Amino acid sequence: MNRLTTSQGEFDLARFPENPRDPLRAWDAADEYLLRRLEGAEGSEPVRPDGTVAVVGDRWGALATALAAHSPVVITDSYLARQATRANLERNGAASDSVRVLSVRDAPPERVDLLLVRVPKSLALLEDQLHRLAPAVHEGTVVIGTGMVKEIHTSTLKLFERIIGPTRTSLAVKKARLIFCTPDPSLPRTPSPWPYRYTLPDDVGAVSGRTVTNHAGIFCAERLDIGTRFFLKHLPERTGPDRVVDLGCGNGVVGTAAALANPGAAVTFIDESYRAVASAETTFRDNTAPGAEADFLVGDGMADVPPESVDLVLSNPPFHSHQAVTDATARSMFHGARAALRQGGELWVVGNRHLGYHTQLRRIFGNCVTVAGDPKFVVLRAVKR
Repeated sequence: MNRLTTSQGEFDLARFPENPRDPLRAWDAADEYLLRRLEGAEGSEPVRPDGTVAVVGDRWGALATALAAHSPVVITDSYLARQATRANLERNGAASDSVRVLSVRDAPPERVDLLLVRVPKSLALLEDQLHRLAPAVHEGTVVIGTGMVKEIHTSTLKLFERIIGPTRTSLAVKKARLIFCTPDPSLPRTPSPWPYRYTLPDDVGAVSGRTVTNHAGIFCAERLDIGTRFFLKHLPERTGPDRVVDLGCGNGVVGTAAALANPGAAVTFIDESYRAVASAETTFRDNTAPGAEADFLVGDGMADVPPESVDLVLSNPPFHSHQAVTDATARSMFHGARAALRQGGELWVVGNRHLGYHTQLRRIFGNCVTVAGDPKFVVLRAVKR
């Protein structure tokens, strides 16, 4: 846990789930820059919220906590960010109803007077967010985006300009930058181009030639990523009433492949992204028989799966947390998988060869074998003894 000191006050903040060994803070220079700008830093006029404040993409609740006195509406695609926001508000004594937290699947506010956008890693996600919020923005709305310099590109500014109105940027401070956008009511309000659908190639097992649905922000939303493609060619061949989990399901193509290859399996799709789980459900429904059963869970990995209740876990773990490279998420997934597996249950993982997942799996499970590999990827199997 770390303390954020701002003009709005001092706040003890942590990511979720909390891990004392995690060196990453719950905020960065972009959050600090935005909060200073709202208070009139560097000779600028303070921004005094009058009306509905919407905060989009707050990563760990730092902005929501600092601005809790203004009762903002927070919109996020991340279950972990949602939980972090609630925990940080409680930790800092904010009333439980001081901030309204919405997922990106919820209807946004009908009117927004101050719109604060934490620029996401995914340009597609930003595009979809701006399209969804544009009808709520009016001529008097103050729109400010924030991000690290490496997150803000010409394409980022063009999206603001095309969807909301004229856009300019600030000078960089501590490698962070602000985006100022003036709403233009005369701009045409066009629908978001998302979700996006594409057809899978003909060499990926049970899902060959099937159609996949991707909401904005899903990893490799416009094509099948090469790691998953390699995984689909080497999934286990099983029959019978297995309980299977597609952990970190993304668009659900791996879990759907498992369901098609083994109609007796009961598959649960899990991701911390609301859009990912929505994508997985559509992918599954579009490619399985009417009435086929599966569970779709937005959550923190395997935290809500009963212990020793699963036969097979399939995963292509992420190795980034926003822009930071970390194996913390993968390690948490592996520990959660082991707890949820029955004796003899198996975890199958695909990952970049250089990540060294085999070392972690041997430490956690006591065993690990390489099922398949190429110069870039490996498919690994660990069994709960």
